Formats: sequence, structure tokens, C-alpha cells
Amino acid sequence: MKVAVIGGGAAGFFSAISVKEHHQNAEVHLLEKTNKFLSKVKISGGGRCNVTNGCQNIKVLSEGYPRGSKKLKKAFKIFDNKDTWNWFESRGVPLKTEPDNRVFPTSDNSQSIIDCLLNEVHQKEIIVKEKSGVTEIQPDQDKVILTINGEEIIYDKVIVASGGSPKKSGLYWLENIGHKIENPVPSLFTFNMPQESITDLMGVVASNATVNIQGTKLKSSGPLLITHWGMSGPAILKLSAHGARSLSERQYSFIAQVNWISISNNEEVAEILRSIKKDHPKKYISNIKPFELPTRLWDYILQKCDIDLEKPWGEIGKKQINKLVTHLTNDSYQVKGKTTFKEEFVTCGGVSLESIDMNTMQSRHVPNMYFAGEVMDIDGITGGYNFQAAWTTAFIAGKLA
Repeated sequence: MKVAVIGGGAAGFFSAISVKEHHQNAEVHLLEKTNKFLSKVKISGGGRCNVTNGCQNIKVLSEGYPRGSKKLKKAFKIFDNKDTWNWFESRGVPLKTEPDNRVFPTSDNSQSIIDCLLNEVHQKEIIVKEKSGVTEIQPDQDKVILTINGEEIIYDKVIVASGGSPKKSGLYWLENIGHKIENPVPSLFTFNMPQESITDLMGVVASNATVNIQGTKLKSSGPLLITHWGMSGPAILKLSAHGARSLSERQYSFIAQVNWISISNNEEVAEILRSIKKDHPKKYISNIKPFELPTRLWDYILQKCDIDLEKPWGEIGKKQINKLVTHLTNDSYQVKGKTTFKEEFVTCGGVSLESIDMNTMQSRHVPNMYFAGEVMDIDGITGGYNFQAAWTTAFIAGKLA
């Protein structure tokens, strides 16, 4: 059996390895259109490679996917994050789970993961071909013909693991043979706020904020990082992933409402402020920070409320307390544009899951053709979810069932 795997990223390598694990005698060609392999693995997690997420069950794991969640839930019963952990550790790559559940190699170096995958490919005698761009796929009875650098080559099975495409035109070669394509738009991006003075607080982190998009049901909680261009951090990135399509339709122009303290009951917040006023009437308002807010952020909110930083708590009136409550729980910021999160480009969109049998990853339109990784309309929030989707779908695709 002659098998082609298109794409030299995480899903491509894992697919090729899975083919050989399930079909030892198969001749496997791993085709990469550039001369660079595993480039996303290299830069992921700041060069440490966020291999997967350490959450404890499939239900929680599947909730990390704005698109593909239900279908992946079944797939995780075949190969989940615990299987990923065991797979790498059994091949000499020890892993560790950080407090936020992100999983990294204990070496803190993505090269450990790259070397492991390269070693597996070498040991299994998988033929790796660089600068081998596939421009056309032709179904031919029980075979598949690939056009590679202008030459037609016949394969028994083909796995497409070519990664996400920023434009629909990059997926025409798959649409042309019957696959439905969901229009790609960016996911995992940060919010630009060019007109907002909060950017002066760059580097400040609110440890537990809740952000929602005005006029929508989109909401997300977690650490929020203020940057020199706007806002980032897990709360924003989760929101961008879940709102990828609707925020694209708004052309990335909308109001972000921030609850800096994630307390939704305004009367509860007012009561806490009143009790501080009662207990510390002579202390400066800037010197006692409720809700464990960073000093610079607390001072910024006071200034937004036109409250003098050296005003004693005892002199704070009802109107000013109400104003503080509003800015703490419902602060509004105009978003104008987005920035890709580091170099981790992730797309929402790709080959529709309607076109794929998710039990086997086989195409519903082309026999003997399979899919793995981000070329499909599957994407996760930040935290190792996108790599886990790649490992899972690649493992299943490689079974060629």
C-alpha cells in the first residue's frame, strides 16, 4: 500500500507515523511544499511547545473547541490528551503540567518534541519529501492521483494535513473535488484599541476579569493582559476564538465591556466599597486597593471616575461609589482591529465536518482520502487544544479504516 500524507506539520508527521503503526508494510510519503518542517511546533508556547492540555476528562477537553467540539468528543474516546501524554513519554520525552493545565516537555524546549517526531519518522522509514507541493487531487476508482510539482503520482490512500489557509482560495483544490469549505477567518487574536488611553498601562494583568462583546452573548473570563496596542491574555483570546466569525462580520469594530473583578452583583461591590469607607475613613483611596487589583489599574479607574488619588475614603460620596462600581464591573472600550496572537496563526474555517466521516476522518466525497489537523473546520482556544486536535485526528486518519 502506497500512502501520501500532505503537509509537514504536527498533523502530517503524526498521521504518517500512525499509518506505519497501523500498517507496518505501507510505503509512506510525507509531502511538504516548503523546505521547513514542524515550524508551528517550533514556535508554539514561546518556543516551549504547548503539547496538549492537562484537563482530566473528555467532556472538559471538548469544551475547549468553539468549532468541532461535539465531533471531537467522540474522537477523543479513541485518542485523547492522556494518550498524547503516554505517547511522548513512552518515546523518551517527559512532560509536565503547569498550574493553568498547559502541558509542556520538561525540557521547556520544543526541539524535544521535534526530535521525537523526526526520530519516529526515521525509524519507521517514512520517505520525507520537501519542496513537494500538491496542486491537484484526482479520484481514480480505488486510487488517488496527486499532481506534485507538475508530475502525476498514483497513491492508494491520501491524508490531507496541509494546515489552515487564511483565504478560501487556498482550499479550492479541495472544494473542486466536492468538499464543502467553511470560509476561513482568523481565530485567537488580540484586541486593538488605538483610541483608548488604557494602553498606557501596558504590562498590567488583571488576574480575573470577565469580558463580553456589547450586543452579543459572547463572554469570557480569566487573566486579562493590557498591551501597548490594546488587550490580550486568556480572557481575550478565548473570546476571540468563540467569536471568530461574528467579530469578523463586524470587521473587528465593536465595544468590549470589561468587568475587572468578575463580580456581577453591583450591590455586593458597592457594599465592599462602603465597608472600606467605614473602616478606613482617613486612608487615601489610592492606598487601599479592593479586589486585589494592580496599583496602576486601580489608579487608572479612580482617574476615570474623576476621583483624586489622595482623597480620603471617608470623603467618598454615594455618587462616586456608584461611579466606581460602574467602572469596576462594566468598563467599556472601543475595539478597532485585531493582532494575531504571537506567531500562532489559527483559523476558524476549512473543510466542513459535513464532508468528513469523523469516525475515520475519511472524506465523504473521495474514497481513500482522509483529513487531519487544522485543514478541517476545527479550532481550539489557547492552551494546547489545537495541537491535541492535530494529534487525535492524525492518529485516527492514520488507521486508514
